[in-house]
Amino acid sequence: MPNTFYNEWDRERMSGKNDAGDYRSTFQIDRDRVLHTPTFRRLQNKTQVFWSGEYDFYRTRLTHSLEVAQIGRAICHWLQSQKDGPLEPEYFIDPDLVEAACLSHDLGHPPFGHAGERTLNFLMSDHGGFEGNAQTLRILTERIFSAKRSGMDPSRAFLDGILKYKSLWTELKTNSGTAPKNHFLYDNQHAILDWAMGGHDFPLELTPGKPRDGFKSIECQVMDWADDTAYSLNDISDSVRAGFLTTDKIHQWAEKNDIAIEAGGSLEKLMQAIRSGKVDPFIGKRIGRYIQSTQLRECVNFLSHQSKRYRYELVVAEEVRHESELFKKLAFEVVFLSPQLKQLEHKGNHMLHALWDLLEKRYIAPGHIDGQLFQILGNDTAAEIAQAPDAAGKARLICDFLAGMTDGYAARMYKRLFLPDFGSIHDLIG
Repeated sequence: MPNTFYNEWDRERMSGKNDAGDYRSTFQIDRDRVLHTPTFRRLQNKTQVFWSGEYDFYRTRLTHSLEVAQIGRAICHWLQSQKDGPLEPEYFIDPDLVEAACLSHDLGHPPFGHAGERTLNFLMSDHGGFEGNAQTLRILTERIFSAKRSGMDPSRAFLDGILKYKSLWTELKTNSGTAPKNHFLYDNQHAILDWAMGGHDFPLELTPGKPRDGFKSIECQVMDWADDTAYSLNDISDSVRAGFLTTDKIHQWAEKNDIAIEAGGSLEKLMQAIRSGKVDPFIGKRIGRYIQSTQLRECVNFLSHQSKRYRYELVVAEEVRHESELFKKLAFEVVFLSPQLKQLEHKGNHMLHALWDLLEKRYIAPGHIDGQLFQILGNDTAAEIAQAPDAAGKARLICDFLAGMTDGYAARMYKRLFLPDFGSIHDLIG
């Protein structure tokens, strides 16, 4: 029997084509199109917390995305299993759709983690900025099938499932007077946003920024909580394994922030797990708890009549959400702000700056280096940049190239271009 939670408006593709005759559902096709692309596979060599390749047990963007997808599917099954909830065997949140959104949510993130994202946003400050989620949208709708540069023709429900942010760069800049640091879409994505919303205007109370970004489809909400779950728990696990997070450092951090380590509380249980060498079982049980802390609540808004995807909001138990925020704060302040990781961030920032400066000189202005033209990028990429109508278009394509790099490829290209003793023919293989 068909799943009555979704209608044809939800399943509609950007091209207007339908999936008649395919043995898979629309949302299975969305998932498969993402899964079998080089863009997805490159996530295996992109930083999550620690630089990819340093040790084989660290999570990368790929393993993180797979874990988020599993948690997202589990939340769908948990919600459907609740006898007092609104879902039924023929009326449910599609786990394939949620999985597709979870697998895709980090596709646009550049090398070197969030530090790389901040660097590219700075470098693109005169050309509409860079944002990992906006780049994901660009990849899915314009870039993922590179030969045709046509995107993957996503369904509306899938595309809406990755739209965590719905405010344009210029809208946020106009409101604040300064270029936004994150959480925006590129200005030229307004038509895609309009299509995802079915041409419906946002009501006046959903102003650009947090009010509008808080308006998410139920699949996007599930993806977002699955991401928070993985981020706040699995990053803690990696940090303990790497030796960055110890009981002494937790004590020092709690004392500095005037946070009591209560008997039976979250921090005390985490410290017990570290002492006993049972961090993974602790994290595993916590993931299950975070999944089972969710329930659905009906709501009414300007799209709830159009799609059941907007008829519900995901409610997370307050104590669980508080613990998630506590663990994220702990990881950020003890691990992410540590001198070791900041030194690696500086290195990644330096490499991206150097590559950008060289590519800008060669392909944007003045169009030559030392009076000579020479090819740095592949012929297809160089030709596409040359055909861009203006400097902003050329900059965006250079940004696409840099954002698509893995950590390893960015480092090798930097060495080939700037280190005299690096550059054998074998090193040219990205």
